[in-house]
Amino acid sequence: MKIAFIGGGNMAAALIAGLAGRVTPGANIHVVDPNPAALEHLQREYGLTTAAAIDAAVTAAEVIVLAVKPQNMRDVAATLQPLLALVGHQPLVVSIAAGIRARDLSRWLGGYGAIVRCMPNTPALIGMGITGMVAYDGVTAAQRTMADQMLAGVGTTMWLDDEGLIDAVTAVSGSGPAYVFYFMEAMQQAGVELGLTPAQSLALAQGTFAGAAALAGRSEEPLSTLRERVTSKGGTTYAALTSMEAAGVKDAVTTAVKAAAARGRELGDELGAQ
Repeated sequence: MKIAFIGGGNMAAALIAGLAGRVTPGANIHVVDPNPAALEHLQREYGLTTAAAIDAAVTAAEVIVLAVKPQNMRDVAATLQPLLALVGHQPLVVSIAAGIRARDLSRWLGGYGAIVRCMPNTPALIGMGITGMVAYDGVTAAQRTMADQMLAGVGTTMWLDDEGLIDAVTAVSGSGPAYVFYFMEAMQQAGVELGLTPAQSLALAQGTFAGAAALAGRSEEPLSTLRERVTSKGGTTYAALTSMEAAGVKDAVTTAVKAAAARGRELGDELGAQ
């Protein structure tokens, strides 16, 4: 599979790290980015080809991944659209930009229909990502399979029938690693304040998250049951959870995730109006 990335930032780098040598050789990946340092790093790490601007190698690919900031998507589409009109095949365009709706991207690309909109997350870097995906009207069955193979190479895929749910995916899993790191930071800080060294506290937080996530993944029981099994009334866990409930931690988390989803919808409204 020949894959071209427009944009070589953090999310693109995470996907490339998971794809190169697993889904396709690094030499089959082409990256376009104006940042020479980013291109040099990616070329050195994965043996891929690079360019500072969109070129013929992009439209020669079977899959074009648009990995640019939402605010830059329309300008990128304006540059890409005439090149797509000249090629004899129809590459699959995969957008990983938050908020940008497929219908607006299609319009910016001159009515192009072979678009998959998806939202991966950074654990793709180690092959443990999860990606929500939705196919636009012009995507063939073969292209859908191709998109699934590409993203399954860096983790789990979840196909959705309603594009509107991509904003929820963005809020829960796309932004989700940051929430986990934020909670781990708090646990590490608490451990240090209780007398552990920073290294000890970090190791305990990391091991706890990794183990709990693995346990939840292997268990058929609901999360509430797993939580209750750790919680003896009047015990240490009970004291901690009672404190969190009093502080409104659960409500704060759900409100934060909903805020992320709302921002995704706002981006779609703002940028789609262009």
